[in-house]
Amino acid sequence: MKQRETLEDFFEEKLKRDVCSLSSDEVQFNLLTFADCLEKNIRYRRRDYFKVTYTTGHHIIHHSDRSYEVNGPTMVFFSPEIPYTIESPNYCEKNSRYFIFRERYFSEYFRRNIKDFPFFSRTHNGAFALDDAQEKKVAMHFEEMQQELASDYIFKHDLIRQHIAELLHMALKLTPGHSALEHVDANVRLTAVFTELLERQFPIEPPFKLRFEMRSPGDYAQKLNVHVNHLNRVLKLTTGKTTSQHISEKMAVEARILLKHSQYNISEISYSLGFTNTTHFNHFFKRQTGFSPKTFRV
Repeated sequence: MKQRETLEDFFEEKLKRDVCSLSSDEVQFNLLTFADCLEKNIRYRRRDYFKVTYTTGHHIIHHSDRSYEVNGPTMVFFSPEIPYTIESPNYCEKNSRYFIFRERYFSEYFRRNIKDFPFFSRTHNGAFALDDAQEKKVAMHFEEMQQELASDYIFKHDLIRQHIAELLHMALKLTPGHSALEHVDANVRLTAVFTELLERQFPIEPPFKLRFEMRSPGDYAQKLNVHVNHLNRVLKLTTGKTTSQHISEKMAVEARILLKHSQYNISEISYSLGFTNTTHFNHFFKRQTGFSPKTFRV
């Protein structure tokens, strides 16, 4: 699993913003729509910030060692202590929003520990379905936070914190019957996280300073903390393909892209994909495509 993502990482990698130009409160909080995020699915890893999501669509959430499916108006809470990823088929839906903040953004202002809220704990599912009245109230809070964030009012973050507190207390009043989560089969979850991990290795960017090194089923099994035989059985069951087949097919796709759409020579492409020499790469590519790299490139 990739190392913990910081809020600074989020601003720089996803929003392309220089954190040095932001104030202390601006670094500690932001509110965005799903469409603002540059990647379709959220990476499976821990963050150093809290996240509250308001969504109206269909999503699959992989949260610690569990997976859930949410449908319709839902508010979901994520803690820095628990790794998660979100699969969102309709990622750019207009009504889905989320805000992220560090612990001290809230706790220093209200003088209480935000971790006391149960929906930020490992044992809580952290998701609540919303009826029509609740959805209107949540949407109102998000809209007013967005307006304050865009304003020049010097104390706007004090007002934003009040909205956060209102949403947290609103969630506390929701009964367990409002949970919108349905368990997703463990095999489906493992397959999804494996696929996300594999996809994350690409694209290979020149000048190939970072090689594609996770080339074996054992590499992925270790990252996913499962036995390699179990991973292989699950993928075979859910996709009909072995772990090695998935890796090889993805490598072949990347090789074809680099051969067709880059100016790098075959030796450089071979190296970037983790092959010890060009001969091995030539054999691999011909086995996968029926062509030699040189013939394919012409």
